[in-house]
Amino acid sequence: MTPTGSPAGVPGLLDPDVLLRRHVEDLAARFAGMVSPETVERMVFESYAALGRTARVTAHLPVLTCRFATERLTALAQAKGVLAKDGPEVLFVCVHNAGRSQMAAAMVDHLSEGRVHVRSAGSMPADTVDPVVLEVLTARGMTVTDAFPKPLTDDVVRAADVVVTMGCGDACPVYPGKRYLDWDVADPAGRDRAAVESIAADIETRVRRLLAELGA
Repeated sequence: MTPTGSPAGVPGLLDPDVLLRRHVEDLAARFAGMVSPETVERMVFESYAALGRTARVTAHLPVLTCRFATERLTALAQAKGVLAKDGPEVLFVCVHNAGRSQMAAAMVDHLSEGRVHVRSAGSMPADTVDPVVLEVLTARGMTVTDAFPKPLTDDVVRAADVVVTMGCGDACPVYPGKRYLDWDVADPAGRDRAAVESIAADIETRVRRLLAELGA
């Protein structure tokens, strides 16, 4: 199994395949007894291919792949009941995972002080997070340093206690026993700073209400 469409080598860097297989070994050890080595390998290479479909720059893809695969493996282990949750799990889903869902996730993490675990994803992820969104979050003291758009996967939905959709239609699978919310929030894509500030205020009001309901 090799990275689909990966270059034979990147000048000054290790071959992506070498880096990915190193991640496979590390994650297989980390999730030993919870997820099979075969599943770890499949998820790492699937994650690489999924992120590679929208990436403009591939040099950092192996590192982002490791983060994404770690999230997915954690979610899978939680859904299987072999890894305990530290608190409620909330998943935000929008189309591009570059604006609304990123803002909501950052706000939940900041306002709950980590007491609520949050993930975000997109039904059709963009290549980068909207820079104006990042500016607005930073101005609110919610600096996001490692956020990147991620595709929606079944494992993160299964692990979530609350799934909040934001303009992505029926892209999110529905599972019994989970709470689903649909927030009618404007898309910040292409909007100016003032418009994005207004959208952020709307999202923060909704996030605070959700955290209150979760007791966080």
